[in-house]
Amino acid sequence: MRLDSLLSAMGADTKSELKKNIRKAGAFVDGELIKDPGRQVDEGCVVIYNNREFRYAKYQYYMMNKPAGVVSATKDNRDTTVVDLMKNQARKDIFPVGRLDKDSVGLLILTNDGDFAHSMLTPSKHVPKTYYVEVDDIITQDDVKAFEEGIVIDDEFTALPAKLYICDDKMSARCTVYEGKFHQVKRMFKARGKNVLFLKREKMGELCLDENLAPGEYRLLNEEEIKILKDN
Repeated sequence: MRLDSLLSAMGADTKSELKKNIRKAGAFVDGELIKDPGRQVDEGCVVIYNNREFRYAKYQYYMMNKPAGVVSATKDNRDTTVVDLMKNQARKDIFPVGRLDKDSVGLLILTNDGDFAHSMLTPSKHVPKTYYVEVDDIITQDDVKAFEEGIVIDDEFTALPAKLYICDDKMSARCTVYEGKFHQVKRMFKARGKNVLFLKREKMGELCLDENLAPGEYRLLNEEEIKILKDN
């Protein structure tokens, strides 16, 4: 693989800047100074470019604590996107796995692995997603039963059975759904006469949000976390 192509794939810089900077200052590949951007290098090498270390990976997987006011998209003409928050790190092929509403927060996975994203989102897999939710009215055991039976949203959509665990204050709960329809949790509560005031995704499959991540922060998933997701 060309040195400039490897660094470009890892989001180190633009191709033109890479060519210019490598010719001028070089990059260290496994300790060897190289000033030829077209030099063929091993994909398993360690590259030091512009005082940063890069290791090539065909696929990358990130966890983000999505903040409110940011849209789950790669591009948007009006709003900041989750990919915009990663400009100093992300490769150009990174995209969010599914969506969180603009005003919703919490766990979001981003990757460049299309097959993985499909496996997480396909309805046939029924990957569970758990949310903490606050509403504007008392949540009752009748609501719990309705969620368990599957709520009729409208003539075209009946939500699959879901789990609802009421918190002590009776106006918040944890809700686990097994599909990802548009505004699903909000629509389910709306069908029960309640408006969602706050929604935070805490878990996808068996992967929990890293609470050490502040809103807007992100990090690479480790191998164990990737395995947890792929084993769902």
